[in-house]
Amino acid sequence: MANGLVRSSALYDRVRRVIPPVEWPVFADDIDAILDLKRQQNAVILAHNYQTPEIFHCVADIVGDSLALARKAMAVEADVIVLAGVHFMAETAKLLNPEKTVLIPDLKAGCSLADSITAADIRLLRQRYPGVPVVTYVNTSAEVKAESDICCTSGNAKAVVESLGVPRVIMLPDEYLARNIAAQTHVEIIAWKGHCEVHERFTPEDIRQLREDYPGVTVLAHPECPPDVVAQADFSGSTAAMSDYVGSQKPPRVVLMTECSMSDNVAVEHPEVEFVRPCNLCPHMKRITLANIRSALEQNRHEVRIEPGISGRARLAVERMLAV
Repeated sequence: MANGLVRSSALYDRVRRVIPPVEWPVFADDIDAILDLKRQQNAVILAHNYQTPEIFHCVADIVGDSLALARKAMAVEADVIVLAGVHFMAETAKLLNPEKTVLIPDLKAGCSLADSITAADIRLLRQRYPGVPVVTYVNTSAEVKAESDICCTSGNAKAVVESLGVPRVIMLPDEYLARNIAAQTHVEIIAWKGHCEVHERFTPEDIRQLREDYPGVTVLAHPECPPDVVAQADFSGSTAAMSDYVGSQKPPRVVLMTECSMSDNVAVEHPEVEFVRPCNLCPHMKRITLANIRSALEQNRHEVRIEPGISGRARLAVERMLAV
């Protein structure tokens, strides 16, 4: 127990700026148990940037946006992968590590974008637009990826679209990401009507009010935000790109137009930057907790499985993305 308390205390030093001292004892026992379970089971935890700081900074082994997690998952040598994120991310980890056990702490950790399109929808689109390649955002199910030519993330979408060397593509399912990428390329993009329930709520009025309330604030917007929001931001990019921007530009005061926990996680690394926090919370990401990560490891619970007929085709679409 004494060693556990020392270990927890050392970890708390990382996050004391974003987690009040009164909350830490609630987390410490689960953190110590998770660290022990990872060693016992040769397990690693992959955590998305939207996870809460006690997960992101205290138990995760690999962190990042969807692209970073997809790339790093391929180099994982552990026997067990726990995906602290939403279900499509766990599926992607399984696609890239078919021989490993991949666990998701809560099966209900879904995604409004993933729910907005089905494999049948893509088959109908191919009939309507014969010969037009389908670029699918990684925020989709394995079944949808399997019907696609290539995947993309918000961080590499423009490069993926232009890598195909064609005059137009179908880009699914995020309408706003597609429109924002269309503004940066000469490739014609046929979009779908899916939206992220976090990013679609940001408005230009939000930015105008932030600039009024916090003079000199630098506004960074995720490309899943509506185009009129992106147009008023100082910078738009993936969560990794936003984090890199803060690290390289060191704006005195910044606001990240994305999910709540992103600001907390970046703030840990940059104490010299003031973060304004407009909070749009992702209810799916917040289904992942220390308690259910611990339960997943203790009980080998919620293993992700993908049908062989789907996994091979879906893996190819992801591998094509990673090759760009």
